[in-house]
Amino acid sequence: MCLSQLKKIGASLFIAPILLPIASAHADEGGLIKTLTGYNINEITPAPTIKLKFGGWVETGFTGNPRGPRNKSNYPVSFNDGANQFKLHQVYAYIEKEVDTSGNAWDIGMRADLLYGTDAKFSATSHFDTTILGVSPKHQLVFPQLYASLYAPIGNGLTLTAGHFYTLIGYESVMSPNNFFFSHAYTMRYAEPFTHMGMLLSYPVNSNLTVKSGMVTGWDSLSRHTPNYLGGLNYASDDKKTSFAVSLITGDARTTDLHKNHNRTMYSVVVEHRLLEKLRYVFQHDFAVEAKTASTPSAAWYGINQYLLYDISDKLGAGLRFEWFHDKNGTRVMGDGHNQDFIGITAGLNYKPITGITLRPEIRYDWATRHHVFKDGRDKDQILLSVSAILHF
Repeated sequence: MCLSQLKKIGASLFIAPILLPIASAHADEGGLIKTLTGYNINEITPAPTIKLKFGGWVETGFTGNPRGPRNKSNYPVSFNDGANQFKLHQVYAYIEKEVDTSGNAWDIGMRADLLYGTDAKFSATSHFDTTILGVSPKHQLVFPQLYASLYAPIGNGLTLTAGHFYTLIGYESVMSPNNFFFSHAYTMRYAEPFTHMGMLLSYPVNSNLTVKSGMVTGWDSLSRHTPNYLGGLNYASDDKKTSFAVSLITGDARTTDLHKNHNRTMYSVVVEHRLLEKLRYVFQHDFAVEAKTASTPSAAWYGINQYLLYDISDKLGAGLRFEWFHDKNGTRVMGDGHNQDFIGITAGLNYKPITGITLRPEIRYDWATRHHVFKDGRDKDQILLSVSAILHF
């Protein structure tokens, strides 16, 4: 890459986060809708009466790759997979009525989410999003959640969720504001499901422990032919300094291999501990196995992610992520059947100059220990310089 290209990348990284806050300088508390109209949308009748909540955000980002791959791709890194490109990653909106689980009365809730942008293609559900709207090579419109919840005052309270919802597996989320980093770990993209169709029961055993259990239609699929069990345990200490979540999904996975089903099972463990008042540590471990088919051998993949997150102030936070992902049979990432290890180290900041704006600059180093997978398949490693801006409304 020539010097002029590097200068353009550097300028873009620093100019982008400056321009967006200027353009949205009046988007103070209450969001952009309140700024433009003077009204908080969640206070407009009949929303308060029926307890509906509206929300969402817009995220745009730029990822600089100093090595300038000819194919314009940072693959296998995703969701910011475009090298030296600005992208509209997410236009996200949701409507929700939270189910009331605090009383002794039956209650009903619901949620519907809509996602448009370059991130949508990663979380599309087969036979659902792809059937309704088709697939765009660049942008897509998907509905990652559409469910109803029913609370029954049985014992400590039983909640049934039915419909389309995000997975219990893992730590990182499709929803941008739920993640510290702009880029995602390999485990989130390649090791785990994104969404499920089905039913899930949730029951608080006590104030510390909650049990979840249900049946879903596999991984990111509407197919009724692949029922899977999905369950988990969530625990939080009395002082709220330590929490852990264990989740499991197991069942048939259908392939095009003579339409035969075969078992796929995985678990995920996430532990979060507050080391100091402003310092948090997160540990995640995933492990999965998949049975062989007539034309493919059995497969396994697993990894460990670690996060250190520090609140410098109420407007600024710093984070460090170290990840190792092992694709034992080469089925999850490159699909080439080659044993591969991926190492990723990411350092970043979260800066909130005003309420409603979040800027996430980061530097990321990736290393494939066995094969050349970066820069058009010519390098074993790469460095990315990225920044995203999230505008909440």
